[in-house]
Amino acid sequence: MKNEIIGGDFDPVALPAEFIKIYGGTADSMREFASPARINIIGEHIDYNGGKVFPAAIDKYLYVAIRKRTDTKIVYNDLKFPGTFQFDTGDTFSYKKENGYANFLNGILSILKRRGCRFPCGFDVLMVSNIPPAGGISSSSALECGFAYAVSELFGFNISRKDIALIGQQSEHEFMHVNCGIMDQFIIATAKKNTAELLDCATIEYEYVPLELGDYRFVVMNTKKKRQLADSKYNERRSQCETGLAMLQKAAVPLPSGGTYTNTRDIPDLCSLSEAQFEICSNALDDEVIRKRVRHCVTENVRVLQAVNALKAGNLTLLGTLLKASHESLKTDYEVTGIELDTLADTANAQKGCIGARMTGAGFGGCAIALVHKNSIPAFIDSVQKEYTAVIGHEAGFFDCTSGDGVKEIE
Repeated sequence: MKNEIIGGDFDPVALPAEFIKIYGGTADSMREFASPARINIIGEHIDYNGGKVFPAAIDKYLYVAIRKRTDTKIVYNDLKFPGTFQFDTGDTFSYKKENGYANFLNGILSILKRRGCRFPCGFDVLMVSNIPPAGGISSSSALECGFAYAVSELFGFNISRKDIALIGQQSEHEFMHVNCGIMDQFIIATAKKNTAELLDCATIEYEYVPLELGDYRFVVMNTKKKRQLADSKYNERRSQCETGLAMLQKAAVPLPSGGTYTNTRDIPDLCSLSEAQFEICSNALDDEVIRKRVRHCVTENVRVLQAVNALKAGNLTLLGTLLKASHESLKTDYEVTGIELDTLADTANAQKGCIGARMTGAGFGGCAIALVHKNSIPAFIDSVQKEYTAVIGHEAGFFDCTSGDGVKEIE
């Protein structure tokens, strides 16, 4: 059975039967939840710099089946990952490498217990995901938010969707030691089908924007290069941005009146700067690498607002142009792409029917997205696959997608 599951997308209708095979009993008291993957249309590596981002949930899901036990045991199983993990509600959870994916779940539990949530009994969990792992479309955040929401609903904690996102982020920071921004968890917790979200990561204010693409579809292109954020240079990039902000604040460069901030000592984050203000104060960044990192943050934040306006106006050509510019900035100024993502994006942008492509997610491998006319998708995938395999030496993965809802219970 496991080989059949691994060979393609899992049908969630079959999850209750699989749950009973493992845990016994009946499915009457079992509850099932779905947690989506996401793409970020534009706005990369600025969620932790106070920027605005523009993600959307997509129709690829992680599924969580959960049921209360009569004792205090906590048992985790996953249909695609071998091994059973057992814990107890009274445990003081800590990160242990040998616990694998269970670390993400235990991180959530540790935060919930700290918030005062009490577990009168244990529970059984069975999971399966149709989201490519370590692929840059937030498989880990889908896991965190899906599990947190399932536990909250099962035990009646009534945690808000916003707090589900914040709990996921806090767990990443404190338990997994990844200094991520809020974007991934927030879109997964709050998304609505047929929309994208303009999220201000400094204020956590957000706006649903209709995702009307006409005859175009987003195609996700997976490099199949495995990478883990904690083991990558993600934390290094965040540290470089913090250094850049500190340099600007220390330099106390006067800025023209008319904006919110008139001196760099007062700016709370890099994305508070306009492009014009960046040009005025960039000389205070005497480290060229730091200057490039800051420039990406400032220009990417501008591109997000331009992309939202383009989508609202139905100007998909402009949206495609902004996708291309975003990738170039991530390649040149932020340096988080690499040969795999560059090959996918560059090849995609050269194809008929594609109006724009860029990496999405943290980079260093993972995925890229392309906006492609629906009639061109088969030829597009064939051409990009051939070029990617010729350059990289192995195949990429492809799928087109539509928007999806945020984390939800399957009735």
